[in-house]
Amino acid sequence: MYRLAILLTIVPCAMLTVVPARSQTGFQKQVIELNSGWEFRQAPDPGAAETTWRPAQVPGDVHLDLLRNNLIPDPFYRDNEAKLQWIENANWEYRTTVQATPTLLEHKNVELVFEGLDAYAQVYLNEKLILTADDMFLEWRVNVKSDLHSGGNQLRVVFPSPITEAAKVAASDKWREYTHTEEKTYVRKAAYEYGWDWGPRFVTSGIWRPAKLEAWNDARISNLHIAQRDVTARMAHLTAEIEITAANDASGRITLAYVHKGKKSETSLDADLHPGVNHFEFPLQIENPDLWYPAGYGAQPRYEFTAELKIGKNVEDQATVHTGLRSIVLRRDLDQWGRSFEFIINGIPIFGKGADVIPFDSFPNRVTTAQYRRILESARDANMNMIRHWGGGYYETDEFYDLCDELGIMIWQDFMFGNDWQPGTYAFKLTVEKEAEYQVRRLRDHPSIIIFCGNNETEEAFHWQDRDSLNTSARMQMWQDYLTVFSGILARTVNRLAPETPYWPSSPSSDYEETSDKFQSGDFHDWSVWHGRVPFSEYEKHNPRFMTEFGFQSFPEMATVDAFTLPEDRTSIFTPVMLAHQKNNEGNSIIHDYMLKYYFEPKDFASFLYASQVLQAEGIKIGAEHLRRNRPRTMGSIYWQLNDCWPVASWSSIDYYGRWKALQYYARRFYAPLLVSPHVEDGSFNVYVVSDKTTPTAAHLRVRLMTLAGATVSDKTQDIQVPDLSSKIYLQRPLSEYVNANDTDAANIFAVTDLIVDGKKVSTNLVYFVPTKVVHLPDPQIVNELTAEGNSYRLHLTSKALARSVYVTSGNTDAQVSDNYFDLIPGDPVDIMIQSKAGIEELKKDLKVISLVDAFAPATEVKSAAEGN
Repeated sequence: MYRLAILLTIVPCAMLTVVPARSQTGFQKQVIELNSGWEFRQAPDPGAAETTWRPAQVPGDVHLDLLRNNLIPDPFYRDNEAKLQWIENANWEYRTTVQATPTLLEHKNVELVFEGLDAYAQVYLNEKLILTADDMFLEWRVNVKSDLHSGGNQLRVVFPSPITEAAKVAASDKWREYTHTEEKTYVRKAAYEYGWDWGPRFVTSGIWRPAKLEAWNDARISNLHIAQRDVTARMAHLTAEIEITAANDASGRITLAYVHKGKKSETSLDADLHPGVNHFEFPLQIENPDLWYPAGYGAQPRYEFTAELKIGKNVEDQATVHTGLRSIVLRRDLDQWGRSFEFIINGIPIFGKGADVIPFDSFPNRVTTAQYRRILESARDANMNMIRHWGGGYYETDEFYDLCDELGIMIWQDFMFGNDWQPGTYAFKLTVEKEAEYQVRRLRDHPSIIIFCGNNETEEAFHWQDRDSLNTSARMQMWQDYLTVFSGILARTVNRLAPETPYWPSSPSSDYEETSDKFQSGDFHDWSVWHGRVPFSEYEKHNPRFMTEFGFQSFPEMATVDAFTLPEDRTSIFTPVMLAHQKNNEGNSIIHDYMLKYYFEPKDFASFLYASQVLQAEGIKIGAEHLRRNRPRTMGSIYWQLNDCWPVASWSSIDYYGRWKALQYYARRFYAPLLVSPHVEDGSFNVYVVSDKTTPTAAHLRVRLMTLAGATVSDKTQDIQVPDLSSKIYLQRPLSEYVNANDTDAANIFAVTDLIVDGKKVSTNLVYFVPTKVVHLPDPQIVNELTAEGNSYRLHLTSKALARSVYVTSGNTDAQVSDNYFDLIPGDPVDIMIQSKAGIEELKKDLKVISLVDAFAPATEVKSAAEGN
C-alpha cells in the first residue's frame, strides 16, 4: 500500500490552480466495443426445431432476439406466456467475428470483458474454451492476447439450458436431499425470471450486459474509490483509493484531479508498480464541502474525481468517479419501544418515504433511459425520498444509480437473494464472495446507497415450506450456512470495502434480536392485509421501527389492459386472460372480496378497474399515515411496490407503461413534507400534523364538519406552531362532540382538515365517522370548465356535494394531468393543469370526469339487489 506523504486540502472558496484538460496523445489503453455483428440460434441438439443463425442484439437476451426475428409472438400479449416456456429448456448459441488489427495486437495485454452473462455460459474463441461463467451478477474478464490472431476471430458463447445446468449443480450437493433447496438457486440468476406473484416466468439466457475488448500495456487502473472517512458541513476527510493492475515491474506517476463547480485541483505521486494488484491512497481534505442530501432536505451536488496513470510519456489509463459527500449513520439505540431503526444523513434523522422497486421489465435490455427517468422522477414527484431495491431481481445499471444520485432518492440496496433458501456448498459461498466484492466495488461511490442488505425474506424462509419439520442436523447445517453467507461473507465484504455504509443481514430482520409487541427492533414486512385478508385498520395495530413492505393490489387502467387483451377478455376480471395477468394465487378474488367489504359491486368492467385503484390507494393511505403519525417510534414507510415488469394486476402504484395509478397520486399527498392527518381513535377525534421540515413552521389548522350534501356544520381555525421533524396532535376532542353515538345521521357527515402555511393549503385530508361502506355518497354534480392557458389547459372543477377520488381522463387522447384521484369538497374549487397536443375542442370531446359514486349502481339499485339476495 502506497500512501501520499502530504495531505491535499481542497478549499472551495480558496484560489485553485485551474488545469486544462490533459491531452490524450499517447493514451495506451484501447477499448473496442463488441456490441454489434452478433448472430444467434438454437443449438443443433436432437429435437431442435430451428437452428438457422439469425441477427441478434447485444446486450440482449434470447427472448428478445426471437421476438425481433418474428419467431415468437409478443410474450406479454394475452396468454402467450404459457406458449413460450419451451425456451428455457433449449440450448442457445451466440457468435460474432472479432477483428484483431495489428495495432490491437501490439498491446501487451488484450482482455475480453463481459459485463454480464445470463447466466451459465461457455465462451469459445476460435473454438477454444476460454471461459465458463455461472453467475449473472459478475463481470467476466479473461486475457486473450495469445488466442487472437490477426484478422477475423470467431467468438462464440454457448448458453446451455439454465434449468438443466442448475439441476446438474444441485445434484452434487450432498445436503440437498435433506434441505430441499430448490435447484434453480444453484446458478446465480435473477430469481424473478422464474416467476413471482406479480411477474411472469421467462427464464432467459443471453449476453445481457455490454461486451468489449480492453487492450493495455504495462498497467491499467482497475478501481478508483473515494472513501468518505468522516464528513461534516465544516470538513470532509476523504481518501482516494486507487487500484492498479500491472503486468510487470514499472515506474509511473499517478495524478489525482478534483473538479467541482468548474474549479480543478490536482496532485500526484510517483508509483513503483509490481506485477499484479497495487494499491495507492491519497488523503483528501475538503473544507466547507457542498453536501449531498436526500430529496426534500437539500441539494444533490456531486464532485468529480479523476485518476490518471502515466508510465514514461504515455498515459496508460484514466478512471473517473462522480460522488456526493454525505455522512450516514443507522441509529440503533434502546428506547421505550425497543431499539430504534433510523437513518441519520448529515446529522438529520430522515423518515424514509417511498416504495419497493422491482425490475422495470422482464427483459432488462428493453429498459430505456426515458423509462428509468420517468419512474424515478415520479417517485421524487410523489415526495418519496427512498426506494428499496428488492433482492429478487438484478443489480441495476450505473444509469439507474446515477439518476437516484441526481434526484436525491436514497436506496436500500438488497443483495440479489430473493426469498428462496440458498445453497450452502463451499463453491457457492466462493461465488457469492466474488459477486459481493464486484458489486460493492461497483456501487459504493453512489451517495444514494445508504444501506446494503443481505437478502429479501431468506431469513424468514428458514421457517417456510415445512422446514421446521426437517431433522435437527439438516436445520443446523442450513442455519450455519445462512449465517456464513449473510452475517459472514456479505457483512465483512461491505465492512471492508464500504465501511461507511451500514449492512443489514435480511429484510425483514431484527438482526437476530428477540422481539415482542413491547420490544420492536429492525425492519418489518406487514402482510396481514392481503395475505391475511384482515381489514386495512389492522395496519394501525402494528408499530414497526421501520416498514419495508406492506401492500395491496389493484388493476391498471383501461388503456393498459387494452394493450394485452381482446374485447372478449374484458368482460370480467375472471376471464382466462385477466387471470393470466394476475400472478398471485386467488389475487382477483382477494381484490373482489375487499371491494365488497368496503364498497359494492362495481357496475361494469371499467368501473372495477377504477374502483380497485381507489380501494388500493385508500388502504395504503391508512397504513402510510399511521406510520408517519408514529414518528419517531417508526422512521420508515416503504410500501410494496412502485413499478411493474409487465402489464398486470399488482401492488404497483405505477403500471408497466409508466401510468400513475390512484396510489401514486395519493402517495404525493400522504408523503407530503407537511401532512395533516385526522384520525378517529379510542373514542376521540384527533388531528395530527406531521412535519419532515428541518425548521419550525407557523401554520393555520382549519377543521370543518360538513354534510355529504355540502352543508357546513362547523368551521374552526386555529394558529399552530409545528416543530421541525415531528408528529403531534393539535386538536383532540371526544368523538361525541362531533357525532352522537345514537345519531342515525352519522353516515351523512365528515370532517375535512386543511393545513395552511403562508396563505396556501399545503395539506388537506378528510375522515368519515362510520365505516366506509355505510357512507352513501350523493351525486356530486361536478361541473367542469376547460380553458386554454398558454401551452396548457386549465380544468376548473366544482361540486355541490362531496366527490371522492375524482378521476379525470381523456380517453384515447394523449394528455397529462397535474393531479388526479382527488377529493372535491363542496365550496372548494380545484384547478387541474392538462398538457396535451390536442386542440381544445378535441380535448373537450374526449374529456371525462368521474368520482367514486359513478363506479357503482345508484343506491336504490344496490338496495334492491341486496334485498333480492
